[in-house]
Amino acid sequence: MGLLDSLAGAVLGKVLGGNQQQALVEGVLGMLGKGSANGAGLAGLVDLFKQKGLGDQISSWVSTGQNLPVSGDQLSHALGGDTIGHLASKAGLSADQASSGLAHLLPQLIDRLTPDGNVPAAGSLEQSLAALKSKLFG
Repeated sequence: MGLLDSLAGAVLGKVLGGNQQQALVEGVLGMLGKGSANGAGLAGLVDLFKQKGLGDQISSWVSTGQNLPVSGDQLSHALGGDTIGHLASKAGLSADQASSGLAHLLPQLIDRLTPDGNVPAAGSLEQSLAALKSKLFG
């Protein structure tokens, strides 16, 4: 089983096709690196989630412990309709499919980008994103 398969999980694999999975993952990795969440990438996303009441969830994804679940509706509320719509459009999905897929992918991606339990500095994050993208897509 490839890294993308393990990240996406069986549930996501049943909902989305391979190209849709890849497009959604690429969109999320771009968001984490380029900073569409408050202009600060992963650190901005952490701050945004804390402001939107999902601090426990995102803190668990960054930490080295168990990842707390999040629902597609919670992600839609935290990220906003524009962000979900943009990611959905890039992946050829409905907003509901995208938010559901993100609920499975985002915790795992953030967990993999923060293996030591801390949000990496921007330069280190970009290197980690590039390495993860290479592992996922060759």
